[in-house]
Amino acid sequence: MFQLVKYDAEKDKKLMLAIKHIVGSSPFNIELYRLATQHVSVAKKNMFGVKESNERLEYLGDAILSTVVAEYLFKRFPYKDEGFLTEIRARIVNRESLNTVGKKIGVIHIIEYDQSNPNSQRHLSHKSICGNTLEALVGAVYLDKGFEFCKRFILKKIILPHFDLQKIIEINPNHKSQVIEWAQKNNRDIRFEIVDTRGESQYKEFIAQLFIDDKPICTGSGYSKKKAEQRASEKALEFIREEIEEENSGY
Repeated sequence: MFQLVKYDAEKDKKLMLAIKHIVGSSPFNIELYRLATQHVSVAKKNMFGVKESNERLEYLGDAILSTVVAEYLFKRFPYKDEGFLTEIRARIVNRESLNTVGKKIGVIHIIEYDQSNPNSQRHLSHKSICGNTLEALVGAVYLDKGFEFCKRFILKKIILPHFDLQKIIEINPNHKSQVIEWAQKNNRDIRFEIVDTRGESQYKEFIAQLFIDDKPICTGSGYSKKKAEQRASEKALEFIREEIEEENSGY
């Protein structure tokens, strides 16, 4: 029992130091941060039979993050319309962007997940677990420090150092939307089909096929249907890039 308590105390000390480094302030309530870093794969049921993982904090953090980014963009671009603001916000708070930022600021090192599972490393790499944990961390900071501190954390530690707004505006990473826009402009029919799956349960990989005018063009794979469709769209753009460039140049 003494060794277990000592071990937990050492873990908490390391977690507190990591949170101070990431957030910029020591935690008031370490329990919130324990929960924020606890993936569902290691969650235990409480007395009510509910698994206690970071998913509820992730839900809260997602809402707080979205609100702060929305306000920031609203003030940063006073003459841009709702469509522009919505698109740029989506590019900032999407899972892949948050996953990348979470790795950069050290969230990846404090995630508690089932390391005994042979697929755990693949899960850590491909299932946006780092981005999800970052959202849960935002939720924990909000509950622990209040909205104003959480807002400063989001802007100073996440948005300003890691997102170049000019590049985000100039470059559209949504390959699917580019293909759809091209198809609409050129009166072409486009559709996606999930033609195959690989793996099991939460480690399932999807294979999406892109059809243009009912002709199969290419396939793409990903650990979600959306990612598979994006990969297929990225490949399709290689086929139609020349036509898109001609449209953009005005010819």
